[in-house]
Amino acid sequence: MPPSTTAATKQIRKVAVLGAGTMGSRIAAHIANAGLPVVLLDIVPPGTATDASKAERSKFVLSALDGLKKSKPAAFYIPESARLITIGNFDDDLALIADCDWVIEVVAENLEIKHALLQRAEQHLRAGSILTTNTSGLPIANIAAGLKPETRARFFGTHFFNPPRYMRLLEIIPTHETDSEAMATLAHFCDQRLGKTIVRSHDTPNFIANRIGTFSMGNAIRLMQEQGLTIEEVDALTGSALGWPKTGTFRLGDMVGIDVLAHVANNFSAQAAAIKDERAEIVLAPFIGKMIEQKWLGDKVGQGFYKKAGKDAEGRDLRHVLDWQTLDYKPVTRPKFPAIDMAKNVESTGARVAQLLHADVRTDKAARFYWPLLTELFTYAANRVSNTGDEPADNIVEIDKAMKTGFNWELGPFEMFDAAGVRATVEKMRAEGAPIAANIEKLLAYPHALSEPGPTWYKDDPTTPSGRQYFDVTSGTYKPVPVAEGVTSLGVIKKAKGMVKKNPGASVVDLGDGVAAIELHSKMNALGDDIVSLITQTLKPSSQQVADFEAFVITGDSTNFSVGANLMQLLLGIQEEEWDEVELAVKAFQNMTQAIKFCPRPVVVAPYGMCLGGGVEISLHAAARQPHAELYMGLVEAGVGLIPGGGGCKEMLLRSVDAGSSIRPDARGEGVEIFEALKKTFETIAKATVSTSAAEARALGFLRPSDNITVNRDRLLTDAKLRARALADAGYTAPVVRTDIPAPGESVLATLKLAVWTMREGQYISDHDAKVANWVAYALAGGKVMPGTLVSEQYLLELEREAFLSLCGEKKTQERIAFTLKTGKPLRN
Repeated sequence: MPPSTTAATKQIRKVAVLGAGTMGSRIAAHIANAGLPVVLLDIVPPGTATDASKAERSKFVLSALDGLKKSKPAAFYIPESARLITIGNFDDDLALIADCDWVIEVVAENLEIKHALLQRAEQHLRAGSILTTNTSGLPIANIAAGLKPETRARFFGTHFFNPPRYMRLLEIIPTHETDSEAMATLAHFCDQRLGKTIVRSHDTPNFIANRIGTFSMGNAIRLMQEQGLTIEEVDALTGSALGWPKTGTFRLGDMVGIDVLAHVANNFSAQAAAIKDERAEIVLAPFIGKMIEQKWLGDKVGQGFYKKAGKDAEGRDLRHVLDWQTLDYKPVTRPKFPAIDMAKNVESTGARVAQLLHADVRTDKAARFYWPLLTELFTYAANRVSNTGDEPADNIVEIDKAMKTGFNWELGPFEMFDAAGVRATVEKMRAEGAPIAANIEKLLAYPHALSEPGPTWYKDDPTTPSGRQYFDVTSGTYKPVPVAEGVTSLGVIKKAKGMVKKNPGASVVDLGDGVAAIELHSKMNALGDDIVSLITQTLKPSSQQVADFEAFVITGDSTNFSVGANLMQLLLGIQEEEWDEVELAVKAFQNMTQAIKFCPRPVVVAPYGMCLGGGVEISLHAAARQPHAELYMGLVEAGVGLIPGGGGCKEMLLRSVDAGSSIRPDARGEGVEIFEALKKTFETIAKATVSTSAAEARALGFLRPSDNITVNRDRLLTDAKLRARALADAGYTAPVVRTDIPAPGESVLATLKLAVWTMREGQYISDHDAKVANWVAYALAGGKVMPGTLVSEQYLLELEREAFLSLCGEKKTQERIAFTLKTGKPLRN
């Protein structure tokens, strides 16, 4: 890659997407999510008259935009983002790209089509703009052929993964002519504004993730045929047991599209002669070829490796699975593998991989599959590393990042290899005559100290920003794992600094600069006594931590921030009829949220993933919130027959009252405006509404307009720390306990109850739903008092506690809690 010779765009302010198919339209939607205006163009429908209306000539893009608004999972953070997309067509509107800083081509995987469009687009590009192509494997240099030299300098590949909003990987593929500054500009934008993990690949067939992923999937299919396994057996073996998505191999294939998988495989085989690859020519299994002939292409046509077969008694989808030997469909059966059943008890993914891989292949059916699947993956991945440009990756880190963020593996191939034990695995491979990659031999030849745990691809190094070193096969030495500035995790910081204090559910970690983090780390971060106790004791004014630190962050490294209160603890207390203990637990939870709100130091909560029930109540009471963009936030207690009992109703009421009071100064005496502000809050809580993004959580009232949103998950901790530090530097003062809250009162309570009665009469809700909703109304109205009666925060907490405890005594609530604990789903009884 040459040094910068052109004036690369310093900032990306407007983007054009050329091609409104599934991928192009979703890329446009995600750029709109970032708040940027987007031009989305596609071809004029064949046969359309030149004097036809704009809508007719841009019909394909209009249809794509309509599909985006209805798509599941949602393409937009909030529907309003669609207004940022300007639509058009290539014939009439290509000039619209002239004021765009980045133009990305996303048309069919056909070299001639790409050449023709790019050369037309080139005529409208302004100086300094960046031009990229989205392709899953076509050579970038070949796509660039025909462009002017000055355009080629700003041209490279940007391979998004579908769906672009949710899949974090972005592979950037330069040619030897690509300007480094242009590439750095776009990488920075996609990292910071689109939340992407950037992986740089050489211009080799299928790049990194699809190269490794296609090999792994093809290998699983080959082993299935050799060992006589079924499709559902392979999906069980290649799912969560390995830390891979629970879809497994074939459900993933249906989701991606079997024709797409075939295209990637065929594209790779077409380029096989130009590369060195032990599995260069991928031959599709005959049964997959027959499926493609029959148009059994997966979920998009309702039939692939699986097909829908109606619904069961509880309304869940039933599926039949393909018998690959006969091409008939049969009911899905749950495979039984004793090795996997045993491994489920092993919490660590690495330890689970080691246990499964090293089981006895002579007696264990799962082990017979895992041994070749994983050891051949290790060898294949090791052979894909070279800095010469002949292989896709310069180092092992890029491969592991690509597989973790492109295929959602918990561990990359080299991390799995380490977990399995490199030396022990290689010794068994040698014993059976399996080939050992040259790069593996380099690792084994490195002089590891006796005090070290044997040859490993990675080793801890608390002195580096990433906390790790990796074995660089080019130099034959260890180097720090590179990370961008601002990317870190609590795990890395704990390796360097340890912990201030901890218990089984939570820890306090010194982040530096006078800021401490309270990390949640129970299973699913369910909020039990341990977490409640640690947060309360840490944030109370007399604590040592309040004396030692100037600000706090509450967050974690896990997949989800918190699924809410520990329902198992609650149910056990209810079943034992230990009502005093249950009430004390609710009081303790309320004391925790009050400690967060009234802590003399600013507390910033950084939620991510699922943030439900009590997790929302923690967030509501903080001085500020710094959420991740992908935030599924909701007060969902109604789903288990309860209402928020930790101050959630109180805080949502305060926001509604404040909003209502701002409509008319004398709203306290009227109650009407307060009701209008409260109505949405009531519906949100009573319906257990969960946001599909942080932007929607803000619209629901869980976040304030002043709360910032982090798009890149890897930057969340740094952003939250900076926010907490800024509050402290601004002279933060804790709020004063409110005693002058105007209660909406009996008139609002009566109106809300009428709405509940109407829903019940229409049979939209059950009797128990109505009972729960009426308690929500009671808590939000401030009880049976005159409208405008001034009440305190403590009074509102007591109302919540009264409602919560009353519902705990209901049999139907207990049934709902038990069902949710068993199935993870709500029960409508």
